[in-house]
Amino acid sequence: MYEIFSDLHIHIGRTENGKPVKITAARSLNFANIAKECAERKGINVCGIIDCASPYVIEDIENFLKTGDAYELQDGGIIYKDKVCIILGSEVETSEVSRNGKKGSAHNLCYFPHLSDIKAFSKELSKHLKNITLSTQRTDLSGYELIDIVEKYNGILVPAHVFTPFKSYYGNCVDRMKDIFKEKFDKIFAIELGLSSDTYLADTISELEGKTFVTNSDAHSLPKIAREYNKMQVEDISFKEIVKALKNEDGRKIIANYGLDPKLGKYHRTYCDNCNKTIETKEPVSSCPHCGSTKVTFGVFDRIELIKDKKESKSPKNRPPYIYQVPLQFIPGVGGKTIETLLKTFNTEMNILHNLSVDDIEGIVGRKAAVNIDNARSGKMMVHSGGGGNYGKVEVKK
Repeated sequence: MYEIFSDLHIHIGRTENGKPVKITAARSLNFANIAKECAERKGINVCGIIDCASPYVIEDIENFLKTGDAYELQDGGIIYKDKVCIILGSEVETSEVSRNGKKGSAHNLCYFPHLSDIKAFSKELSKHLKNITLSTQRTDLSGYELIDIVEKYNGILVPAHVFTPFKSYYGNCVDRMKDIFKEKFDKIFAIELGLSSDTYLADTISELEGKTFVTNSDAHSLPKIAREYNKMQVEDISFKEIVKALKNEDGRKIIANYGLDPKLGKYHRTYCDNCNKTIETKEPVSSCPHCGSTKVTFGVFDRIELIKDKKESKSPKNRPPYIYQVPLQFIPGVGGKTIETLLKTFNTEMNILHNLSVDDIEGIVGRKAAVNIDNARSGKMMVHSGGGGNYGKVEVKK
């Protein structure tokens, strides 16, 4: 057994020849560039690319395999330069009946072992949406129906960023996910927390006690890869091993979740869309205490406060620790040139964040940047809450 890092939610912006896939993602995010970024800069061993059901992306994958730099594994996944295992995924938007009887929608991460599986899934999925070439298009399927289609093609389903105010089960649909999946809820063995929540918030909801938590970046640009990630214990890097880790089987498991302090997430607290202020009241509110407007974007923290069914957060014994990790890009005084200098010397961001001493870093980029990085690693920075689509901010304590 050995330890690896994984980020299982990375988007593709454009294909190799410039065709759009995820409109809001950077053009540089294509299949080959993601593999290279994970291997050479980030130090991520397993990445989940979740726009692989697009026929445009499938064509890119087929061409990628012809280069000789990558090959498919019998146990699932594509190995790139013997450094990174790429898991082929598709983010699917389902149509649900929400808590107030109106229409709701939720995102689901669907992962498949082989290219042939996701090609077959893509063909069937195309019957349920308008444009299969674009990422995360709304389907006429519910989560209850989708999970059967995913399993039909040897895949697994992980509900995505489950608390965010838009496109998530708890944020946009229901108070209990079991109301959606019913008797199939046991087939959901992992959920994605999302950038504005953490283990301690999620473990105030009893139906999640038996679910594995994953922390992923939901990257819309190359630098955002590994903004959040997981440390896993596996025997090798493959689809089969990752599924075992998510199921806590045969000694495979998630050792730690690394993520932003939830306050840094862009939907952590309720936000007034009228006066553009984050609302940090003790109790959740549906109107702005500053201007009285009811045009508010409800925050993750506030939603959990409303739907939790435990008085205090209590995690099961096998729950791994959630470690607050501030990515290099968020740290004050650590700009693009500093990051490039560090990467040229120390190879990957994982190495910088996990293995280097303050003295190692100081010798390359100076005392101030080194101390800021170390303070961010050890949680010694002041964090201001985000909301309404605006990220929180990290500030050096004075």
